Amino acid sequence: MSLKLFVAVCEEGNIARAAEREAIVPSAISKRIAAIEEDAGVRLLVRARRGIRPTAAGEALLRQAREVLGALARLQAELSGFASGVHGSVRVLASISVLSERLPDDVAEFLARYQAVKVSFEERLSPEIVRSVREGTADLGVLWDAGELQGLHTLPYRCDHLAVLVHASHPLARRRRLKFVETLDHEAVGVMPGSIMETMLRRYAAMAGRTWVHRIQVSTLDAACRIVAAGLGLAILPREVCEPQARSLGLRLIPLTDAWACRRFVICMRSPQTLTAAARLLVDHLQQCAGVQSPSKASPR
Repeated sequence: MSLKLFVAVCEEGNIARAAEREAIVPSAISKRIAAIEEDAGVRLLVRARRGIRPTAAGEALLRQAREVLGALARLQAELSGFASGVHGSVRVLASISVLSERLPDDVAEFLARYQAVKVSFEERLSPEIVRSVREGTADLGVLWDAGELQGLHTLPYRCDHLAVLVHASHPLARRRRLKFVETLDHEAVGVMPGSIMETMLRRYAAMAGRTWVHRIQVSTLDAACRIVAAGLGLAILPREVCEPQARSLGLRLIPLTDAWACRRFVICMRSPQTLTAAARLLVDHLQQCAGVQSPSKASPR
């Protein structure tokens, strides 16, 4: 309980907000943290201009505390699962593209086959997925392999293909294929601020000596399609997700020819040896769905 309170204070940067989040009085949190500092013999928190922040020792404790709490949460889920006749649970974090494509269907097929297993999956940006897997608060992550995956073990999953979505009246609408650099003279729609996609588009524009500028930014693929349909710009989107909506809205979807436009998705984990039996079953199933022969060991990045 004390570790959970310490993590809450670090994340909120404020004891009062942490107390509200954990449904406890602020004075109780202060006493718990004081006791931890006394036992450790070091200062763990300091007051700064923008609130409370951890010291160097506090950062070390924060990393370890998240791992411990994650392990305890998984253990509790496993034990409660056995009590209710469900043998195991797996927490999966995935990027919006993965969740918009085949992952939900693949997981549904898995659950139909293994009814004694629980699977929860949530949408997150790639940096959040990587951080959660590294900290042990998620069992698996599924994302584009362009992310910073060093130190994690990865296995191939599926792939998709990026294309340029434009209104039928757009100057590029008659093109059969495009290079990304050819889109940079036209107004763009940004999708998912802070995502790997946005970072990569800026990077490749910079490599061409250009700047990628979006006129409007939205948080979902569906919203991007509607903005394009209104004639407010073009969008770089996965073809597999957007084809049905492009047809229904009368939009043109033009393949990108850049090598990086074929996105390879991976399943990432801290280590194959730390996976529960349920998580290993899910990994094997996802690879079978993707037509990938599952190797005996995952490959470190």
